[in-house]
Amino acid sequence: MTCIDHIAIYCIDLEGMKIFFEKYFGCTSGELYKNQRTGFKSYFLSFAPNGTRLEIMSRPEVDSANNDLYRHGYAHIAISLDSKECVDKKSAELIDAGYVCLSGPRTTGDGYYESQIIGPEGIIIEITQNSIL
Repeated sequence: MTCIDHIAIYCIDLEGMKIFFEKYFGCTSGELYKNQRTGFKSYFLSFAPNGTRLEIMSRPEVDSANNDLYRHGYAHIAISLDSKECVDKKSAELIDAGYVCLSGPRTTGDGYYESQIIGPEGIIIEITQNSIL
C-alpha cells in the first residue's frame, strides 16, 4: 500500500503556526526538532482520529511570507470536519479571530461543502465536510 506520510510547509513564526493548529484544529504536537548546524527547526502536528501529520518547519533563510495566493506549487491544506454545521462553526470562529475568508461556506461545483480561510502567514486552509472518515 502507498500513502502520503505527511505534508510539510515552511513558516516564519514556527511557534505561532503550531499554536494556530493546536488551538483551531486540535492538533497534537511532537517535540521540537532543532538542527544546530543549519538552524532548521520543525514540529510534526498530528490530526485525530486518523493520525494525518503536518510538518511545520523554519530555517533562517525563510524570512518573508509569500502573499501570492495563486503561486505554483503548494495551494492549500484541506481539513475535514464531521458536518456542514462544523464547517460553518469553525469558519465563523476563524473569521471572528480575524482571519480572512476567501470563500464560503458553500457547496462547490464538484459537491464539496467548504470554506477557504487565509491562515497565518498567508496559508490557505480549506475547511470541508468530512468526505473520507
